[in-house]
Amino acid sequence: MTDKNTQDRDWSQTLYLPKTEFPMRAGLPKKEPEIVARWQEMDLYRLLREDARDRPLYVLHDGPPYANGNIHIGHALNKILKDVITRSFQMRGYNSNYVPGWDCHGLPIEWKIEEQYRAKGKNKDEVPVNEFRRECREFAQHWIDVQTEEFKRLGVEGDFKQPYTTMNFKAEARIAGELLKFAMSGQLYRGSKPVMWSVVERTALAEAEVEYQDYESDTIWVKFPVTAGSDELSDAFVVIWTTTPWTIPGNRAISYSSRIGYGLYEVTAAENDFGPRPGEKLIFADKLAAGSFEKAKLEYKRLRDVAADELAALACAHPLKGFGGGYEFAVPLLEGDHVTDDAGTGFVHTAPGHGREDFDAWMDNARDLEGRGISPAIPFTVDDAGYFTKDAPGFGPDREEGAARVIDDKGKKGNANQAVITALIEADRLFARGRLKHTYPHSWRSKKPVIFRNTPQWFVYMDKDLGDGSTLRSRALNAIDDTRFVPSAGQVRLRSMIAERPDWVLSRQRAWGVPICVFADEDGNVLKDEAVNARILEAFKAEGADAWFAEGAKERFLGNDHDPAKWIKVTDILDVWFDSGSTHAFTLEDRDDLKWPADVYLEGSDQHRGWFHSSLLESCGTRGRAPYETVITHGFTMAEDGRKMSKSLNNQVFPQDVMNKSGADILRLWVMTTDYWEDQRLGQTIIQTNIDAYRKLRNTIRWMLGTLAHDAGDEVVPADMPELERLMLHRLRELDGVVNTGYDSFDFKRIAHHLLDFMVTDLSAFYFDIRKDTLYCDAPSSLRRKAALQVVRLVFERVVTWLAPMLPFTMEEAWLERFPQARSVHLEQFRKCPEDWRDDALAAKWKKVRRVRRVVTGALEIERREKRIGSSLESAPVVHITDDELMAAVEGLDLAEICITSQIGVSADAPPADAFMLDEVSGVGVVHKPAQGRKCARSWRILPEVGSDPDYPELSLRDAAAVREIDAKA
Repeated sequence: MTDKNTQDRDWSQTLYLPKTEFPMRAGLPKKEPEIVARWQEMDLYRLLREDARDRPLYVLHDGPPYANGNIHIGHALNKILKDVITRSFQMRGYNSNYVPGWDCHGLPIEWKIEEQYRAKGKNKDEVPVNEFRRECREFAQHWIDVQTEEFKRLGVEGDFKQPYTTMNFKAEARIAGELLKFAMSGQLYRGSKPVMWSVVERTALAEAEVEYQDYESDTIWVKFPVTAGSDELSDAFVVIWTTTPWTIPGNRAISYSSRIGYGLYEVTAAENDFGPRPGEKLIFADKLAAGSFEKAKLEYKRLRDVAADELAALACAHPLKGFGGGYEFAVPLLEGDHVTDDAGTGFVHTAPGHGREDFDAWMDNARDLEGRGISPAIPFTVDDAGYFTKDAPGFGPDREEGAARVIDDKGKKGNANQAVITALIEADRLFARGRLKHTYPHSWRSKKPVIFRNTPQWFVYMDKDLGDGSTLRSRALNAIDDTRFVPSAGQVRLRSMIAERPDWVLSRQRAWGVPICVFADEDGNVLKDEAVNARILEAFKAEGADAWFAEGAKERFLGNDHDPAKWIKVTDILDVWFDSGSTHAFTLEDRDDLKWPADVYLEGSDQHRGWFHSSLLESCGTRGRAPYETVITHGFTMAEDGRKMSKSLNNQVFPQDVMNKSGADILRLWVMTTDYWEDQRLGQTIIQTNIDAYRKLRNTIRWMLGTLAHDAGDEVVPADMPELERLMLHRLRELDGVVNTGYDSFDFKRIAHHLLDFMVTDLSAFYFDIRKDTLYCDAPSSLRRKAALQVVRLVFERVVTWLAPMLPFTMEEAWLERFPQARSVHLEQFRKCPEDWRDDALAAKWKKVRRVRRVVTGALEIERREKRIGSSLESAPVVHITDDELMAAVEGLDLAEICITSQIGVSADAPPADAFMLDEVSGVGVVHKPAQGRKCARSWRILPEVGSDPDYPELSLRDAAAVREIDAKA
C-alpha cells in the first residue's frame, strides 16, 4: 500500500469499538413490565422449581400482609428483601421456593363492609352472618388480586398462582385444628381478666394491635378512710393517685410495698376552700408526700412512721361508700410487687377489673381475702360500649341521667370521669385533682384510646405445666435462645416480651374470622371429644369456617352423644394473630414443596410483638419449638428529613409512583444500599442518588456488552495473562467471598457497596480505562487482547449473576443481550471463582502501582484543566519516584499504558520544585512534558515511530501490524 491509498481511510472501521443494542437510557418503567410479561409467559416460577428439583430446600416463609389496600413503601421494602433472599439462595445451589401469603380475616375488613352498609342504610345486625362473611371474603380477594400484581411489578418471583391465604377453606380448617390442639391439651381456658378493650371497635385487643400515643388524662388523689386494723390510725386516710378516675367504682383494694417508707402526716393549713382541712391525718410514701401536699396547696407536718406490718392489717372504707346505695364493702391493703415510689402517693388504687397488675394482686390474695370475710368476686363495672353497669351503683343504668360513659363510639372521652370526680367531691373524699399528658394505649386500627376492662374471654395459659415440666413460656424462651436473630438485638427484644407477657387472650367479639370452635358448659369447661372435633374440621375443609355459623351447626357437630342443652356453642372469633401464627402449619407442613421449620422469617421490627411472637407461641404450644431457624428484622421507612411519613405532612413516597417514574430496580437499589436493619429514609433526593448510581452501573455493563460483541471465546490460562488481568481475577476472587458471605448474613448493603465500588472504581475508572486501547486497537492474535476479553467475559458473568437477585430486571436485560438464546439469568447459578485466582502479593504490588498512577492522573488533570492538553495522550510526563518500594512496584511495567499517556519517563531523582505531588502519596512527583512525534490516526497515541511503517505511515507500528492482520483476514 502507499500513503495515497491510506490517507483517506476510515481507521475507525478497523477498531474493535463496543457494539451493543443495550441502551444507555434504561427506560425501566416501560421495559420492566415487558420483562414481567415474559416471565409469566415462560412460567419462570415453574422453570425455577424444575431446575432446582434435586437441590436442598431453602425456605423463607412469608409473613402475610393484610388484604385491604394498595401496597405502601413498607410492603415494597419487605417484599424486595424477601425476593433478594430467595433469589440469592436459588442461584447458589438451593431450591429456594417462595410462597406468598395473605392475612384475610379481622376487623379492618369488617369495618370496610360496615362502612358500605352504612352508606346504603343497611343494618349489619339484620344481615345473616354468613352473608356478611361472604362480602368480607370477596373484599379480601379483590385486594389479594391487586396486591399480587403490585408485588409482581416489584420484580418479586413466587408461587402467585397458588399462594396461601388464611381464608382458604383448608387453611381455616387447619387454624381451627391448631386451636383444638390447645383445647384438647388443656391449655385453652375461659377466664375473666382485664383485657385491652376497644369501645369503638367493640372487641378485645392483643398487644400487637395496640400503639401508644400522647394523651391527656384527668388525675385525682383520693382519700380512703381507715376503718379497721389500727386504733392509732382510725382517724387517718390512705391516699391513692390515679389517671383513670372512672375506675374508682371498680376499686376493691389498695396496694402498698414493704420496700417503701411510709409516714403519717397532718394538714396544718389549707389554701383552698374545698378538700382536706387542717387537722386531717393522711398516710403517704415519704418520698412522695411533699409533692402531693404541694399539689393540694396544703401545709403539713409529719407525725410518725407507718410500718409495713401496720399497713398490712389495715382496711379502709370505699371513698364512695353509700353512694347510689352501694360500695358498702371493706377495702383491704395488699402487698404488691408493682408498687413504687416513682410517682403518685406510694399506694396503688387496685381495681381488679381494670388492670392486669391489679388483677394479679387481687387474685394472689384471693384465699386470704376469703379468710378475712371479703368476697374475691370481681365486678363488671363497664360494658362493651363503655357504659357503667349495675355493678357501679350511682353511675350505671340506675343513674337519673342514664349510665355514664367512659369513651363514646368516636373514641372521645365520655362523662364518666367527671361523674366520679363530682361524687368524690360531694363525699369529701377528693384530696386533689389535675391533668397529665402521657402515653396511653390506642388501637392501631381506629387510632382511638382503649380501656382495660374485665370481660369473659378465652385464653391460653403461659405458665401451666404442659406435662413435661415445661410451660408455654419456658418453651418459647428456650426456642428464642435456639434461634438466630439478624440483627442480634431482636433476640433480646422478643425475649423480654415473652418473659413478661400475660396469658394469651384469643377471643374477639367480631364476625369475620375463624371461630373459637369449641363447646363449653356454663362453668367454661371445654368439651373434649375427638369425634366432635373431626366433624368440625371436615366441615371446615369442605365449607370453610362459615359452617360454624350455619343453621343447625350446634346439633350437627355435637351429634347424638351430647345433650345440646348442656353445651354452649362459643361464637367468639379467634384473634387474627392466631391465624397468622398458624400459617406455618397449613403452609410449611402441608405443602410438599416447602419444609418445616422455615429457614427464615423476615418482617418489620413491630412483629416482635406480632407475627414472630404469635408464630412462636402457637408452634411452641403445639410442637414444642419455634417454626423458624432465623428471624430477620427490618426497620421502618421514614421521610427524607427523618419524620414519619404521613398524609398530613405530604411527605409520603408511594412505590407505585417510583416504579412509574423511575422503575422498580431503582427502588430495589435503594433497598440494597440502605441499612435496612435500622429505620431508613426515602425521598426525592435519595431516589436521585440511586438513579445516579444506577446509571454508572448500567453504563459499565453496557460497555462490557459492547466489548464482548467481539469476543471469540478464546481462553488464556491465568499464568499466561498480563499482571493487570491477573489482578482483576484476584479482585473477583475477593468479591466472591464478599458476595457469598454477604448473602449468607443478609448484609446486602455490604454486597452492593463492594460491587458498585468495584464497577465504578476498579473497572470503569481503572481497568477498562487502561485496557480500552488494547481491546480496541490490538491485533486479533494479541495475547494481551485475548486475555483482556476473557477477563471482561469473566467479570460480566459474575457481576451480572451476583447482582441478579438485587436488580432482577436490569440483569435479565443484560444477560439476554449477551446470550439471546438463554432462558433467564435467574435460572443461572453464581459462577465459581477458583482459589488460585487469589494473589495477595500481586494485589499488594498493584496497590502501590495505583498510588503512583494517582499522582500522574492528578498532574494530567491540571494540564487538562489549564487547557495545555486536550487528552492525556498528548502528554509524556516524567515521573520522579524516590520511594524504593514504589519504584520496585512499577519496574518492568508499561507505565505509559497504565497512565494512558503516549510516552512516560521514570526517574529515581528527587522531583523538582515545580513537580506535581499529592500529600497522601509521598515519594512521587510528576513533571508534564508534551508527547513527541506524530499522532497515530488509529489509536491517537503520539509516538516518534508514526510514519515509519511503509504500508501504513499514518499509524504506529503496533496499529500498523494490527491492521495488516485485519486486512489479511479480510
